[in-house]
Amino acid sequence: MLKKRIIPCLDIKDGLTVKGINFEGLRNAGNPIELAKRYEIDGADELVFLDITATIEKRKTFVDLVKEIAKELSIPFTVGGGISTIEDVRKLLEAGADKISINSSAVKNPQLISDLAKEFGSQCVVIAIDTKFINGSDWVHVKGGREITDLNTLDWAKKAEESGAGEILLTSMDGDGTKNGFDLKITKLISENVNIPVIASGGAGKIEDFEVVFTETKATGGLAASIFHFGEVNIQDLKSELKSKNIAIR
Repeated sequence: MLKKRIIPCLDIKDGLTVKGINFEGLRNAGNPIELAKRYEIDGADELVFLDITATIEKRKTFVDLVKEIAKELSIPFTVGGGISTIEDVRKLLEAGADKISINSSAVKNPQLISDLAKEFGSQCVVIAIDTKFINGSDWVHVKGGREITDLNTLDWAKKAEESGAGEILLTSMDGDGTKNGFDLKITKLISENVNIPVIASGGAGKIEDFEVVFTETKATGGLAASIFHFGEVNIQDLKSELKSKNIAIR
């Protein structure tokens, strides 16, 4: 059985870490390199960096930031935002990233998943799925959550796996930033119907939320942002508490 992972997420805009609620209302959360170093010391298993306003002009800046981060970290980290080609991925991996995360570009061109898996290996291809519950179903959203697609979330997760994805980063837009707990329904549905690791994201507000998502779903990772950035939950305390509940933690 895969041990559970605690994964802080840093949303990057103009070189700074930001955080919002339901994908809106961003506020500054600090220097990403300083935060990353702190999280490694605190015992984070991995980190995720998302360039949330990635455009062609900012891509080079982000690659430079990835190089800086790689110099400071020894734990694995994933980067995402605006990645749409094999060349984009090559630059980020050469800069020091361990994995890359794609969302909109994979929806637009599912063949990209297969191409990246073939070129770099499935283990470094993470499919980020932003999902929202609308009219009785879960729907995939793209473009930073701004645009709904006609893709059912479960169908898309299965297709991503079949295409060669090595992992799914599942973000509940309904839960994002609310601190009301992870969306257990969609996390359970996806994690029980694919055979690759699923990281639960969106809604973590307290230590118990991680305990619940790890015991009631098959998610192998719990991702959060604001509760770590603003010191509401300490990673060492979180891991100690989970271990005391006999949850296998890295």
